[in-house]
Amino acid sequence: MIDNSLIEWLLEGDVAIQYQVWRDLLKEDKPDLKERISEEGWGVKFLSLRKNNEHWGKGFYQPKWISSHYTLLDLKNLSISNDIKEIKSTINKILREERGRDGGINPSRLLSNSDVCINGMFLNYATYFAINENDLKFIVDFLIVNQMPDRGYNCRSNRSGASHSSLHTTLSVIEGILEYRQNGYTYRLNELMKAEAESREFILQHKLFRSHRTGEIIDRKMLMLSYPSRWKYDILRALDYFQFAGVEYDERMQDALDVLIKKRRSDNKWAIQAKHPGQIHFEMEPTGKPSRWNTLRALRVLNHFGLIEE
Repeated sequence: MIDNSLIEWLLEGDVAIQYQVWRDLLKEDKPDLKERISEEGWGVKFLSLRKNNEHWGKGFYQPKWISSHYTLLDLKNLSISNDIKEIKSTINKILREERGRDGGINPSRLLSNSDVCINGMFLNYATYFAINENDLKFIVDFLIVNQMPDRGYNCRSNRSGASHSSLHTTLSVIEGILEYRQNGYTYRLNELMKAEAESREFILQHKLFRSHRTGEIIDRKMLMLSYPSRWKYDILRALDYFQFAGVEYDERMQDALDVLIKKRRSDNKWAIQAKHPGQIHFEMEPTGKPSRWNTLRALRVLNHFGLIEE
């Protein structure tokens, strides 16, 4: 059972946090809270920064963290209402204007091959915001074609000839596939579900952060709990995917779960340990301080895997 004082502290946070606490930890839907995300707090701040050209920042992918792409991902992760017409308009504008020659979404005017990671993230928020299935078929086709022989994904596979999948890209793609299937899309669904299962196995073969050959830690940054995650992989983001996907405990998750548990502070909260450098719209939470985002995410992971202490 989660301590009541911890729940109370979480419920003092932004309305997006409040909504997800009720939904994920208290198992009660609060549609009134969901509607308020677009009217107050972080949600309305993000929405207010949309420009007359229907974009955030300077367009679809510039500058990185304040571009339309990452702002739409932030809005999706807030669990904001999925029927906001301004958001749908921006996504449809991207679909019209950013299609690459190889069939993917491609913001680059210099590179002919679309970035697999971007397309996975795009599928994630486009399907959350209920974009028409016919308009997303070419992205589904692109992702299926670009799965690698080791059954994961790598943003460099179709650009510089990477031969081994990346945890960063693989997670971004399967988060998109998860959103796709949970929102009732059907085009090539069985193929996507097969790719998602195979990519999950790729992550598990790496015990979420270890080399499958040596067992060594791939990158210690993967053990740092950040938020927002952007395109960067870390163990909490991966474990949160597994709980959202309803995946049962696998012993290969244990190393990552042990690291997550050790990162719990003496006050039973988790901190933001790292930020990804770059221009931002505003700071949701400071680095090094107790974080409602990371505490919420950690608790729903531990709760899913039955690791909440009684």
